[in-house]
Amino acid sequence: AGAGMTYVAKKCGICFQPPSIVLIYKDDSEDKTRQRIMPVRNFSKFSDCGLAAEQLKNNPRHKAYLEGVSLRQLQKLYSLLKGHLGGESLAESLEKFQQGGTIDPEEDMNKLDDKELAKRKSIMDELFEKNRKKKDDPDFIYDVEVEFPQDEQLESCGWDVESGEEI
Repeated sequence: AGAGMTYVAKKCGICFQPPSIVLIYKDDSEDKTRQRIMPVRNFSKFSDCGLAAEQLKNNPRHKAYLEGVSLRQLQKLYSLLKGHLGGESLAESLEKFQQGGTIDPEEDMNKLDDKELAKRKSIMDELFEKNRKKKDDPDFIYDVEVEFPQDEQLESCGWDVESGEEI
């Protein structure tokens, strides 16, 4: 990939079978929407989702494509995969993740260990960044949605890639 290439993330999802993170992105140089499949290896129901997300985001092969996908988004996908491996339903995993991704105003953060505290801080930072407009914001808007097959057959990933939509 040349230095001038930019990829705009459109959607990021997860496929359980085989375990992989699927990114729908737009390649600015040729105005095409493409799909990139990033296999998830060495990941089990005991794995650390945060670590896995960081490793994927910093992976030299995928880095450029994942520019527009937040670490938290990747963590979410990994946590859904982890739940799946642990026998949870998708709804249970999503519910758990939602709970983990909110700040409880009643919580005494002085009593948290470093790891938990770091987690809360990153959630707060992210909420802050999300709500803050920067003067050099690029003028594209990407909307990353996670969509999953509703039925039990998780063999294939079906995507509805909107064609011709101008951002």
